[in-house]
Amino acid sequence: MDQDMVMRARVKLLSANRRVVRGTEGLRIYRLLTQVAPEVYGSKLAYVLVEEATTSPLVRELPEQRLALLDEAVTVATALAAANPFRGKVLARALAARQRELAARPAK
Repeated sequence: MDQDMVMRARVKLLSANRRVVRGTEGLRIYRLLTQVAPEVYGSKLAYVLVEEATTSPLVRELPEQRLALLDEAVTVATALAAANPFRGKVLARALAARQRELAARPAK
């Protein structure tokens, strides 16, 4: 792991002065930091993944991309320790969003 990249991500996170950094910048930051400290940043990554999949205009017309983001959110949330206080909430949110995405698809 490139420690300079980790340090830059932490600085961006601190300078954002927000509880959760959203958007593609948040995805980059939390994907990197989750590799370093999954229990600390994993729930935020799952949160931002669901938010991007459900609200971002970048993937509005890309159903496979939306599903990939939601699958990643479920994977990240599932990997959190059972004792993590945010696991249940982010996992339920990710699973519900994934279920809605699948239900909205035309039947084949």
